[in-house]
Amino acid sequence: MRKGTTPDTHPDWVCLAVIGAPKGLRGAVRLSCFAENPAAIGNYNPMHAEPGGRTLDLTVLEHPRRGHLVVAINGVTDRQAATALAGTRLFVPRSRMPEVSANEFYHHDLIGLAAFHVDGSPLGQVRAMHDWGAGDTMEISGEAPGSDFLVPFTESNVPVVDLERGRIIVDPPDGILVRQEG
Repeated sequence: MRKGTTPDTHPDWVCLAVIGAPKGLRGAVRLSCFAENPAAIGNYNPMHAEPGGRTLDLTVLEHPRRGHLVVAINGVTDRQAATALAGTRLFVPRSRMPEVSANEFYHHDLIGLAAFHVDGSPLGQVRAMHDWGAGDTMEISGEAPGSDFLVPFTESNVPVVDLERGRIIVDPPDGILVRQEG
């Protein structure tokens, strides 16, 4: 499983990071990184502030700690300039991303897929992918209000990922889905 990206509506671009709060007075920022190897985020330079936007070059100052990196951004030299960038999503063209092998997916490609139960009934749509440290978790927005759920993204729980048809098949562990009769 390859770590990936946050949801967005730009299929030719991949969001690899989000700029967070400044750190210190000289323009460094905290960075939430979605790349498989966060410490190598500088390998994707230049990155774009939003798809096709201003280009930014990053240099890693501190390696991942508590889910964040600390980076310097070329040309950002003070806290005020760093603060102005907080919340900016950083993208690269999809063509610059490495190819994935069979049974590997970018989170970016999974978000928005239709979700079906192994019995064929519709479950909803993949809303987000999360990695809280114990493996990838898929968030599915249910068909009915209040029926959203999380499922571990493993081969046994999600045995079919069909990108061409825009769907996944889910075999959730017992207790994840509570179906109401009639």
